[in-house]
Amino acid sequence: MKTLTAVTGVALVFIYAIGSGLWVNTGDNWYRNLNPPAWQPPDFVFGIIWPYNFIVLGIAAITIAQRASTTATFIYLGFFALSLICALTWAYQFYRPHNLTGAAIALALTAVLTIPMTYILFTISIPMAIALMPYQVWVAVAAALSWSYSRLN
Repeated sequence: MKTLTAVTGVALVFIYAIGSGLWVNTGDNWYRNLNPPAWQPPDFVFGIIWPYNFIVLGIAAITIAQRASTTATFIYLGFFALSLICALTWAYQFYRPHNLTGAAIALALTAVLTIPMTYILFTISIPMAIALMPYQVWVAVAAALSWSYSRLN
């Protein structure tokens, strides 16, 4: 069971990474013509933080699967799956139909859903939970950015 749940967690990370890659498009004219928030981080920051986030999410899923009870593992993976659905909804809504408000709502939900994930991880492994904190912060910052884009455009 531990191997199956670990594989499931890592598969969720791959779905997240691939799904994001399919929908996020910052190089087209539509995105480049948006009014960005003045406080938006430079593009290179996104290129650094996302690989880190995906790696930590995968390691966290394996850590949970190996160390947590079956119930805690399923709860963690459930919140992760829901947050992933919301994150991919953000990517789709923002970059495809350009529904900036719907995208902001989806990303805010993602940020909220990562709170129980982080809490569960703190009960299992404090170092892993600390490693996951940049993801928690990043998703909250991204949600604020998304709201700013919605307001400015």
